[in-house]
Amino acid sequence: MVQNPPIYASISISFEWAMNDFSSGFHPPAVPGHETKLSAEEKQPAARCEWDFSLATVVSSTANATVSDTLGVIEFDPSNTILATGGIARKIRIYTLNSLLRPQEETVHSQGKHQSIAFLDHTNACDNCIFTPAKLSSLRWKPGTGGRILGSGDYDGVVMEYDIETKLPIFERDEHGGRRVWSVDYSHSDPFLGASGSDDGTMQMWDPRCGEGGGSVAKVQPTKSRSSVCCVEFNPFGDALIAAGCADKKAYVYDVRKMVEPVHIFDGHTKTITYVRFLNAQTLVSAGTDGCLKLWNIVDSRLLRTYKGHVNSRSFVGLSVWRHGGLLGCGSENNQVFVYDTRWGEPIWVHGFEPVGRDSSDHQHAFVSSVCWRQVNEDQCTLVAGGSNGVLHVFVGKRKSDSE
Repeated sequence: MVQNPPIYASISISFEWAMNDFSSGFHPPAVPGHETKLSAEEKQPAARCEWDFSLATVVSSTANATVSDTLGVIEFDPSNTILATGGIARKIRIYTLNSLLRPQEETVHSQGKHQSIAFLDHTNACDNCIFTPAKLSSLRWKPGTGGRILGSGDYDGVVMEYDIETKLPIFERDEHGGRRVWSVDYSHSDPFLGASGSDDGTMQMWDPRCGEGGGSVAKVQPTKSRSSVCCVEFNPFGDALIAAGCADKKAYVYDVRKMVEPVHIFDGHTKTITYVRFLNAQTLVSAGTDGCLKLWNIVDSRLLRTYKGHVNSRSFVGLSVWRHGGLLGCGSENNQVFVYDTRWGEPIWVHGFEPVGRDSSDHQHAFVSSVCWRQVNEDQCTLVAGGSNGVLHVFVGKRKSDSE
């Protein structure tokens, strides 16, 4: 059963995190063509929440801003102690988890419970800030660099790598013809190997050690119509696989050793696929603007489960998987953050955001635009969600005892 916890704090919006144009809404590319018929879902037992979630911290900007600060991406570093955020404000903010989970500054009384929440300003909470030449759509920490190198994809079609300590770019790749790069990722078996997906309809792999063509290693065009490649992710569990989600409503998995034809095709969404995430070595999660998350068996491309409850028909609302806990997190266009347990198709926890910060006049248009789980192997968790006005919310969760 869905649990609706007390609403403590949240966000307002001045612009939407728009996929085609921030001033007109975050719209994934429309694709003409056939509609995919969904298979019937098996009846599932009622979902139950085995976790106590609470809002720990709200980070907003107190100063008036002349541009939107929509957060499109949140990423924990490999040590899970440092957090990076990016969006349309052309800046990368770096936070330490300790700075976000500092002692609470205010106690909120709601529904008979005292909830301690820290209200922080980005300026004071942020440990580092890097200004970028373009709006950012993707960030990913480079493995094997001790959390020092951060890769980005931007609205000008450029992939860049930044040294966090010097705040300077150390690698730049402009091979997508100026078309927006939606997603970047790195191989865990060979950290020099990166991949990017773009509005130019290609997924490209590259290696900075290769001098010519921006370090080009391979390039594939998943669809004949050159549908936008909205997301890419290497399999972090050892197999030589990379997944891509496209605006043609399908996800494709390739063997990186032979980037010719996909080895798996996942066909079940009815609109653009915005995110793909490997849950484990056997399963993959996809998100689409049809308002669904889907769990797939990688071996036989079989649909295992569909998750519904959040609202998503036009925007990128984020998708993150907490592998140890078997939980999925995503945002929603009704300005809520949703948590699903992979065992059930209904959400187990929903938290609504309320206006906070410099401007709440456009709160009715606000939505949750990005989410990220901290990947820890323990019975407590941290989920960070970002909104379309740049406000961060940090949630902590603890597994309930058997007696609860």
